[in-house]
Amino acid sequence: MSRTQAIELAARYFDDGSFEQVLRQRVAMRTESQNPAGAAILRAYLTDAIGPQLDALGFTWRLVDNPIAGGGPFMLAQRLEPEAAFTVLTYGHGDVVRGQDAQWRPGLAPWEVTLDGDRWYGRGTADNKGQHTINLAALTQVLALRKGRLGYDVKMILEMGEETGSPGLREVCVKYADELAADVFIASDGPRVAAGRPTIFLGSRGIRNVRLGVNLREGAHHSGNWGGLLSNAGTRLAHAIASVVDARGRVLVRGLLPDGLPANVRAALSTIEVGGGPADPQIDPGWGEPGLSPTERVYGWNTFEVLAFKTGNPDAPVGAIPGHAFALCQIRFVVGSDSANFMRHLREHLDAHGFHDVEVLPDGEPMQATRLDPDDAWVRWALASVQRTTGEPPALLPNFGGSLPNDVFADVLALPTLWFPHSYPACSQHAPNEHLLGSVARQALQVMAGVFWDLAEDGAAIAGSRRAPRHARGFRSETASSTAPA
Repeated sequence: MSRTQAIELAARYFDDGSFEQVLRQRVAMRTESQNPAGAAILRAYLTDAIGPQLDALGFTWRLVDNPIAGGGPFMLAQRLEPEAAFTVLTYGHGDVVRGQDAQWRPGLAPWEVTLDGDRWYGRGTADNKGQHTINLAALTQVLALRKGRLGYDVKMILEMGEETGSPGLREVCVKYADELAADVFIASDGPRVAAGRPTIFLGSRGIRNVRLGVNLREGAHHSGNWGGLLSNAGTRLAHAIASVVDARGRVLVRGLLPDGLPANVRAALSTIEVGGGPADPQIDPGWGEPGLSPTERVYGWNTFEVLAFKTGNPDAPVGAIPGHAFALCQIRFVVGSDSANFMRHLREHLDAHGFHDVEVLPDGEPMQATRLDPDDAWVRWALASVQRTTGEPPALLPNFGGSLPNDVFADVLALPTLWFPHSYPACSQHAPNEHLLGSVARQALQVMAGVFWDLAEDGAAIAGSRRAPRHARGFRSETASSTAPA
């Protein structure tokens, strides 16, 4: 048995149609977490699509109800070995966004996998059914070659509500922290920086939505009779926003910015280019923070975006001065930001600029920024593993530009987090015509086979070098697991 054989087996799994067969079965399940009528299919995905594969791999598993009303269920699974040296926690989500069936191009349907050249169309192929299917398949090949002995424990949490903001994930991880305890977190979601470049990211930017509002008076008043006498809510709000972010996208409130760009983060980002793909928008030169490269602006800095702005009646404008205006804004932020005080910083800034009439309200729950140190031993190991498999150095993103619930794993469970994305930027996730590239899936199977193999060879030493404490290994006795859902 050898690492080379494991990688060859992973490629054969793709070439003989096995991967396609499994993915077809999973995509066919309409797991739309936004659909309240779909609760049964969310559970069935875990029990019928994932459960049998885990049984065959020697996992025990159970379902846990969501503590948040209306949220999808969770699967907690574990595969324990005698005298295992360390523990890996992995994650995925089986829910998808709405199919948008009527909007797919002719010949395509969201609940069928359709192959068109290198593109494998279907809802969830990229986000996230294809990605966790790749990881479980790669683990299967490694286990087969190593005769069922990895030398480490594997735990997994699979959720069915990521596309609705992962309700209940934090609460479940707090409640079952002992059962989920591990030495390292390894999972897959999101896109690579480019289709042909394997990527590792170590965290994600955080997100904080903010609602700004101006409420001057009830109703609107004739602009001819009252123009020049009454303040305009839309004008006030537009100028308030302009005091926060300038005409070139530069954030002007110091309290909304990070405390700097670490040298090792800047070094990692120096090898990354953003955009340039056939379906990518043209980057606007000079937009955003001056002095930063485009890559640094999206992966290493904070932004303040206006997502929606409304005043008056945009659908049927009339000659009247509006008394109300609101804007939904969003702060994307990295590690090193004073995110706990964003609302206070905004309030103080607006007051200092005379905008006492602008309300500042949080909108929804924030997602915190996370970033594993690029110099961490696990990062060096992961980079070497991928390069050994592919022959090329992978792209290293200190954090993903978007937002994932990585703060739950990094902060609540206190784990070093490594993400190996298997999609690419133009995959149309969340949109009609979502697709996975077959070439990327095949390579990803090989990459992850190498990762799981190298964990068996090197993981114990790395876990020991970080002096991670040994964790509780299994489910608590009062919730002992079987292969049947609780």
